[in-house]
Amino acid sequence: MIEQSLLIIKPNAVIHHHIGHIISMVEEAGFKIKYIQTIQFTPELASVFYEMHKGKSFYDQLVNFMCSAPCVGIIVEKNNAIEGLRDLIGDVNPEERKAGTIRDFYAESITENAVHASDSKESAEREIAILFPQYLL
Repeated sequence: MIEQSLLIIKPNAVIHHHIGHIISMVEEAGFKIKYIQTIQFTPELASVFYEMHKGKSFYDQLVNFMCSAPCVGIIVEKNNAIEGLRDLIGDVNPEERKAGTIRDFYAESITENAVHASDSKESAEREIAILFPQYLL
């Protein structure tokens, strides 16, 4: 089933000039880029986007990191895009991460992990609506 998902290239990957490498990996995996734009998270936007993590020990560090430099937001499309993109980006935990994933190549830590991908259809719809209110699914 054709699905759409959200991919965010995070500040550390943007700063280290990995945008093109990551997009190439996504396209080589058969994803179609539907929409792309640069996003500068503010504390307010980050607090809405990451509201499910409020109160967790890593929340403030995550918000500060996401606001530290521009990100690239990408809406991708493919059969089973959500699961496929999650497989392609790899696990957030380096000990669980498979070789050859985006995070295997570009993550610097658990927080500075290069990319975000929606983890469910509901999350994809919510996240796309927050970051791309002008884009209709």
